[in-house]
Amino acid sequence: MTESQVLAARGAEIILATYDVYVARFRELTRHARSHFERRDWHATQRDSALRLDLYTESVDEGLTGLRALIGDHLEERTTWAALRSRFEQLIAGRGGDELAETFFNSITRRIFNTIGVDPSVEFVVSASPYQRAFGRPWSFTTEFERSGSHASLFRRVLEHYRFAVDYEDAAADAERIAAAVEVELEGRTARTLELAWPVFYRNTHAYIVGKLNTGESEVPFLLALTNPEGRIAVDAVLLTADEISIVFSFARSYFFVEMDMPRELVEFLHSVMPRKPIPELYMAVGCNKHGKTELYRSLLNHLRKSDEKFEIAPGQRGMVMCVFTLPGFDIVFKVLRDRFDYPKTVTHAEVRAKYRMVFRHDRAGRLVDAQEFEHLAFDRSRFSAALLEELTTSASETVQVRGEHVVMAHLFTERRLTPLDVYLTEARPEAAREAVIEYGQALRDLAATNIFPGDMLLKNFGVSRHGRLIFYDYDELCRLTDCDFRVLPAPRHDDEEFAQEPWYYVGERDIFPEEFRAFLGLQGPLLDAFLDAHEELLDVEFWRGMQDLHRRGEVLDVFPYKHASRLRRARSVPPSGTFHVRSRDDEHSDR
Repeated sequence: MTESQVLAARGAEIILATYDVYVARFRELTRHARSHFERRDWHATQRDSALRLDLYTESVDEGLTGLRALIGDHLEERTTWAALRSRFEQLIAGRGGDELAETFFNSITRRIFNTIGVDPSVEFVVSASPYQRAFGRPWSFTTEFERSGSHASLFRRVLEHYRFAVDYEDAAADAERIAAAVEVELEGRTARTLELAWPVFYRNTHAYIVGKLNTGESEVPFLLALTNPEGRIAVDAVLLTADEISIVFSFARSYFFVEMDMPRELVEFLHSVMPRKPIPELYMAVGCNKHGKTELYRSLLNHLRKSDEKFEIAPGQRGMVMCVFTLPGFDIVFKVLRDRFDYPKTVTHAEVRAKYRMVFRHDRAGRLVDAQEFEHLAFDRSRFSAALLEELTTSASETVQVRGEHVVMAHLFTERRLTPLDVYLTEARPEAAREAVIEYGQALRDLAATNIFPGDMLLKNFGVSRHGRLIFYDYDELCRLTDCDFRVLPAPRHDDEEFAQEPWYYVGERDIFPEEFRAFLGLQGPLLDAFLDAHEELLDVEFWRGMQDLHRRGEVLDVFPYKHASRLRRARSVPPSGTFHVRSRDDEHSDR
């Protein structure tokens, strides 16, 4: 072997060894989720969630350190890396999760070369081992339960199968409740079998069991939501539609802890339960967010190959901080930082990026969109509308450049496309608009429950999902609720103060006056009445200060990813200690 070949072989081994250490650490943190749930140690769950998010970058750094020590001056030679890529492909062939190993390899090469666009000679543009599952072959990680008696007896066997270090509160009663809910959904049909993934999905204060019911005529999506209210396990909800389960796996929620040997197979199984959920989002949901980003980029390239669509300026109001554009047939928006932000924005580029990193590590509670960050992308100039290209080159010239026939973007964010709330309200039927406004108030409550204040509460900064959920996506003024100073408006002492155009009292940088929300929201008439009827306390400083007190005491306030009507214990009016169920429009009683 030549010296170059020896270096390539040893370099490939270093990358693979570093990746294997990363996987081992990832799995160790994932395994802890079960004991955290059993012990009700929600703070440990939050800590491990942040540690796991940091783990990937730390591992890439370790791999780069090892490569620099080995290869030295040859580190940036593409001939060496072409051989290294070939050897790495041989090493990972036939291993479980090899698509994630390819993404790890790409992360290292892109750090070295700062590749603009893609370079097939030194990275995996298309997976070298695409997933193929033989038709009819059983899933390797599922367990099938056959119904031999009543539905209740079937679900009792399920609960006995999924045992924890602590007992169920009342497994027999829970099985009866599950059966009653299933029988309503099946409308006279009976379940023949129930196929469930053996790994349990953990997130925040919940655990989930996911699978499919088979009636012989059709498959019915199936999810059990488990809680640990007082040291014993309870089945809190059963969800039986793809849409309900899709919300649990939402792109606006934190990633699950779930043990998996074959990520692609697990993702494909979940896709069979939720067919409309994109593959990239499912990878992200199970914690493989870096590979989810890879899958998202590949799906974008595939869409561009199969269509002649052009990138266009996104509908809605012009952003003060971001240039936002879309591809009509692709369910993603693209956001590029403007060179200069419009008045009255005072944040810097670095501060905006820091806000996005904060959201990435935070509990998104189903209300903060998961943004993916890309660098050094290149697209054909012909794929941009004239208006968009003019906007980008004049307003974002520090980030976007035209180089010959290509548009090169040094940095951009991608997010799931949502209908801006202000646009939605102009187009929706009155009842749908009313529901959206009530949901908007609920979004503010849910964000507060996770120690987030959106800052800029304008309707245009919230989007409506296909499920009718309101999700916040403009992070430049977002902050922790506990960093705010909620104040009562001072009473004017005379007419000059009352009619002054500018505030006559001191307003600090962190001061917020909830009484001003009524005018600031821009709602009028019946929509304002609907909002106030459901959420008037949001205009009271005491609501916000009360939420701050809960967070400062260290309470973990959970926002449930399903409606109150789906809960099997709706009569429970007092929540378990350390959890918090924010009142929703479906609640008949407060769960506080």
